Amino acid sequence: MKAFSNKWTRAAIPALLLHCSIGTVYCWSYLEDAIQEIFLSANTSVSALGWAFSLAIFFLGMSAAFLGNFVEKDIHKASLLASICFAVGVAGSGLAVKLHSMPLLLLSYGVVMGIGLGLGYLSPVKTLMLWFKDNKGLATGLAVAGFGAAKMIFAPIITALIDAVGVVNALYILAGIWFVMMFAGHLLLKKPEGWVEHHEKLDVKAFFARFAIFKDIRFIGIWLVFYINITCGLALISHEKAIYTVVGLGSSAALLGTITGFFNATGRLGYSTIGDHLKDRNSVYKIILISELAITALALFTNAIDKEYVVICVALLILVNFGYGGGFSNLPTLLSDVYGMKKISSLHGIALSAWAFAGLTGNQIADLIVKKTGDFQNILIFTLMLYAIALFVDFVFIRHTHHKAEDAHPQI
Repeated sequence: MKAFSNKWTRAAIPALLLHCSIGTVYCWSYLEDAIQEIFLSANTSVSALGWAFSLAIFFLGMSAAFLGNFVEKDIHKASLLASICFAVGVAGSGLAVKLHSMPLLLLSYGVVMGIGLGLGYLSPVKTLMLWFKDNKGLATGLAVAGFGAAKMIFAPIITALIDAVGVVNALYILAGIWFVMMFAGHLLLKKPEGWVEHHEKLDVKAFFARFAIFKDIRFIGIWLVFYINITCGLALISHEKAIYTVVGLGSSAALLGTITGFFNATGRLGYSTIGDHLKDRNSVYKIILISELAITALALFTNAIDKEYVVICVALLILVNFGYGGGFSNLPTLLSDVYGMKKISSLHGIALSAWAFAGLTGNQIADLIVKKTGDFQNILIFTLMLYAIALFVDFVFIRHTHHKAEDAHPQI
């Protein structure tokens, strides 16, 4: 039985099962059109439909922020609750579509599934970092690469299911598939033998005391850089298909979406692995931001979208996806280098609140820009300014991040 209990079977595989399931939240666009069609056929307003995705991301981040200590105490309860919430949220979304109920859809997909997302995202991360203590970046990269790869894997499956059985039945079937995957991950997930958590009894005062981390200028810097990278990423990724159409690549949008999804996933694995070999892991964020700033400036100053410079537009979306994914995989390892491993799940959860607020601002601001100006190029002005601010914050407020060895690499 001991041969079965290793870093692959107890950490990597369960992490991939969990993250490949919850990462399907980025398949929302493949569900949205079919849901909208059914609602409109029943004369139900769809003006709030886009908020289902935004609420899911918001509750992902906020549940991670407020339940990080719960995950820290018991990954098994957390991963089980994640499996249940995520599956119930997806199945509830199917029922909401069948009943033509927008409030039920927002509650199911946005709130219940969103809580499952947050718990499922956090559950395997610390376990991976403990099993792969000498290659923490590789470990977290493996997990969140699964999150990024979920769209590549399930987008064609979702499309085929909707065509075959309709969106309502497709959601019921998907809820079952994802629950089985997540429950299997829950059963397999286990921290290494000999690792003992030390937790004080939690009271209300201690709970809110965790948020005093925002008094630390380094944490504020990390939070802002993470927030800006996601906001800019969502601003462009949410309009990816439309941009391809504008530059004459509409017929290839699905294929190009798969390609950018691949780079989103490989960015998560690639950048995190690079971080393992750098003296200061924060250098990864500098590389990400400089590359995103450079390609955005090139696309803006050549007027690439309006002039249909296809190569530049595709390169823009590839590099933004690459850096977007890399930003996620480097967050927990950067936090562990700065603050150590003792409370990493809790700190990681608080930092993920940035994702929650980015989910409410990124694509909505981009939507507003396009609606008011009718020009996708203007999104680039917005993202270029934010990337510049993030780079400034990174250089000024996030100092050398190497944490003392005994805390960053605990004995297990």
